[in-house]
Amino acid sequence: MLHTLHLVRHGEVRNPDHIVYAALDGYGLSATGRRQAGAAAIRLGETKIDSIVCSPLQRAVETAGPIGIAAGIEPTTDDRLTEWLLGSRWAGVRWEELPTRFPGEIEAYLTQPADLDFAPETIADVARRMQSVVDDLGIEHAGGVGAIVSHQDPIQALRLALTGRKLSGLQVDKPTHGCVITLRSNRSGWTEAASWASEAKSSPFPPVDPPERP
Repeated sequence: MLHTLHLVRHGEVRNPDHIVYAALDGYGLSATGRRQAGAAAIRLGETKIDSIVCSPLQRAVETAGPIGIAAGIEPTTDDRLTEWLLGSRWAGVRWEELPTRFPGEIEAYLTQPADLDFAPETIADVARRMQSVVDDLGIEHAGGVGAIVSHQDPIQALRLALTGRKLSGLQVDKPTHGCVITLRSNRSGWTEAASWASEAKSSPFPPVDPPERP
C-alpha cells in the first residue's frame, strides 16, 4: 500500500518593501497568496486528507486554513515547521540591501547552502526537525494521507531528505508559492509522485486585502 504526504509551500506574502521577513510579525498573504491557498485547497480537496500540520507563522496558517476547510479538518501548528533560522540573521533588512549589509552571504546561500558557517541553524538541522514531524504523523506506517504547510527552504529540505537526495541541491527546482509536492511511500522509501504549481486562478476563497497600516 502506498502512503501519501503533501508538502505545501505557503502562498505569496504581502511585502511591498521587499523585507526579509523571516519570523517577523505582520506578514500575511497577499491577494494573490490567498488565491494560491484556495487553489491548493481545491487541488488537495480531490483526495481525503487525514491530518494537516503547518508552521505557526501567519503566512503558513493562512494557507493551511482553506485546505482545512476543504478537507473538513482543523489544521494544527508545529514549531518544527517554522522558517529556516538563517532568515533571522537577515530579518528586517531589504533584500536589495543584503549584499552590502552581509557581504558574500547571499552568494554563499545560493551556491553552497549545505555549508554556511554563519547560519544559526544548518539546513541539515532543518531537514531533521521537519522529518521528525513526518515521523510523528506516522503516515508511512499507518497508510494515511497528510499535508504539511511550511516555507520554501524547509519544504525543499524535507523533500530532498525523504527522497534520498543531497541537501547541496537545495536551490534546484525549488517549490513556488502555493505549490503542492506529493510524495508516496512504500517499503523502499519515499518517492516524488507529483509537483503541482498554483496559477492563482479563481477559487472559492475570495481575497480581501487588509487595510493599509497608518
